[in-house]
Formats: sequence, C-alpha cells, structure tokens
Amino acid sequence: MSAERRPTISIRTGDPRRGPVIRVAPVVLPDPSRVFATRAARLEALAPGHPMAEWLSFVAALCRAQAGAVAELPAPAPPAAAEVAQAVRAGFPPLAKDGYHRSPLWRDALAFLLEVGSDLELPDQALSVIGGLRHRSGDDMEMLARDYLAGEVGPDRAGEAMFSAAALQVHFTQLAAGLEPSALRLLEKFGLCPCCGSPPVAGIVTAAGALPGTRYLHCGLCSTAWHHSRAICITCGNSGGLALAEFEGGNGAVKAETCDDCRTYAKMIYEMKDMKAEPLADDLASLGLDLRVSEAGYARHAPNPLIIGG
Repeated sequence: MSAERRPTISIRTGDPRRGPVIRVAPVVLPDPSRVFATRAARLEALAPGHPMAEWLSFVAALCRAQAGAVAELPAPAPPAAAEVAQAVRAGFPPLAKDGYHRSPLWRDALAFLLEVGSDLELPDQALSVIGGLRHRSGDDMEMLARDYLAGEVGPDRAGEAMFSAAALQVHFTQLAAGLEPSALRLLEKFGLCPCCGSPPVAGIVTAAGALPGTRYLHCGLCSTAWHHSRAICITCGNSGGLALAEFEGGNGAVKAETCDDCRTYAKMIYEMKDMKAEPLADDLASLGLDLRVSEAGYARHAPNPLIIGG
C-alpha cells in the first residue's frame, strides 16, 4: 500500500461483528514549548543516585537551554502546504533531514546553547569545544550540520556534533510543529519518521488514550511520534524473531526489543510501568541495558542524538 493511502490507522476491538472501530492517530506532532522542558525535568529526576548522574545533569541543563531557545528565539517558518503535499505524494518526508533546505535560524539556536553552556560548570575539554564553536564560520557550522545529519561525524568531532545536534533538534522540532497533521502520511519504511525521515530514538507503549497499549515511535530529531505495530521489527519489518530484554529486578519500564532476523534492537518504554517516562531521557538513563544487549550480539537500531559526546 502506498504512503498516499495511509491517512489513519483503524483498529477493531472486541467482537469483529460488533466491536467499535477505534482510529489511532498515525502521526502526533510535537509541542516545542513542552518537549524540551519535559525532557529536562525527567533527566533532573533520574540523575540523583544514578551512576551517570553528572552526565544526565549536564544533558538536563542542555535541554533547559533548548527550552529557552524555543521561548526566546523566532521559530522557522514551516514549508508551504504545496511543498508538503508534493513531498507526501512522492512518498518522501516533507522535512527530509538529508534534503530539506533548513533556515540559517538553526545557527541562532546553536549560539544560544553555546552561550548557556559557557556559563555551566563543565570540564575544560567541554568548555574548549564550546569556545571553538563560538568562533566557527557559518559555512563551517553548515558543514558540521550536514555531516551530523548524514551520520558522517568522526570521534574527533563528537563534542561539536553534540551541540549541533541539540540546536538541530530545536530547529526541526519547531518546523514539525508547524505542519498540518492531516497532510502527513506514514512512510513505506514504517521505522522512519514521517516528518523528517530520521530513525526513532525509542518507542513508547501507551497506558492511556483511546487504545492503551498502542506503540508510538519517537523521532530523535524533530520529536514527532508515529504509530507502529508492536508485532513488527522497526528495522527489518519481520515479526518471527522478536523478543524483549530487560534488567532483572527492574520496574520493567524500559526494555530492549531484539530481533533475531536482523540482529538489531530498539528501546521500548512502557507507560504502564512509569507514566513519567520520556523517550530520549529514559533511553539515556538506561545505557547499561544497551551494553548488556550489545554483548549478546545485537546492534542498536539508531543512536541517541545526544550520546555523541557521552
């Protein structure tokens, strides 16, 4: 079925002859005024007593700065409705990370984050990265953004790329918020964001709403969420080799969904176990699970955008 013909997801519950048909929103666009503040608050709550407390506290401060950038800087204008319609008809995401002509406004967000970061108590190496970025040319910053979005950032540029990623999150989240949900369609590759084409940072299995137990994948770039069946691997689309891994003795809120067909895994977060969970924050706070699953021979579906400098 083409992407053009998937405006809604219909699920019948109960007796198929009598049960109601519940329509699940296929795409949920972000609210920039809440995304980063909510993420920061979650990281601040997870940090105390955590083995990675200092790192989580730093990322929380970065997310607070992202929230400040949203509140204080002008938002970029989203693409025109005709551009969105053209991309959707062709089966492409309208904000394609590898093709969308982003506004230079994203660099204003970066400058804002660097200004805030320079006032934090950070290691000398991190402050050196911030100082270097503040003196880079616009062309250099565009090249860094291009390389980050293409997944071509080497270890020697990891610190720079982390701040670039945070600024691009602000930019693309604001762009996605300006789109019309009814104009969007799920992509042929269900595991990619219908707004920007990025892979998800994690999935959330809902505990509330019209149909509890629905899975939404959450984009690590533009913060869009989209529906994805729980019975299908988000990487290869198969279903026979799926399994869930978690730490013994944990509360079961964060699990790694592994696939024996493609040998990949992705984090899934269960709201029933923790209604305060936030995809990016809880993913960062459960990196021990990544290590355990990686040791078993599974490769992560996609990286967390802010783990570049971790």
